Amino acid sequence: MAGSPDQVMPKGQIRRASLRDVASIRALTDDAYSKWIDVIGRKPKPMTADHELAVRNHLIDLFEVDGDVRGLIEMIPGGQFLLIENLAVAPRHQGSGIGQALLDHALGVTASYGLKEIRLYTNVAFAANVAFYARRGYAVTGHEKLAAGGEMVHMAKLVPLP
Repeated sequence: MAGSPDQVMPKGQIRRASLRDVASIRALTDDAYSKWIDVIGRKPKPMTADHELAVRNHLIDLFEVDGDVRGLIEMIPGGQFLLIENLAVAPRHQGSGIGQALLDHALGVTASYGLKEIRLYTNVAFAANVAFYARRGYAVTGHEKLAAGGEMVHMAKLVPLP
């Protein structure tokens, strides 16, 4: 599935992360999410995650150009759907199509597991993120109050049949 017709997909490669990538994953996640600290008054969940454990237990795929990690997507396949746990793009590369490329990649991963739905969640205060996903066909499926304060919005999209 391609991005919007006027958007050029970025050149780069997507590869599976390994334990050697943990420092890059942490740095990219911190860089991408730091802008939200003032919005919600704390570090967003991805900034506090155990990235080594995530590499061991989840699928983390990196978008890189010439060895420079510019984006990542963390996915958890299970049951009836694939969950996107984290989508992060380096701030200097946001708007370049990397997020779209990673979401397209996740649709392929979802289909490869024989799953028909992809889900994600984000903080409702991250209005730009909610709008980003909505423009790409993700529908709001629910809201959840957070123990740390604030509210999470759940979104989902059906995977197109081949």
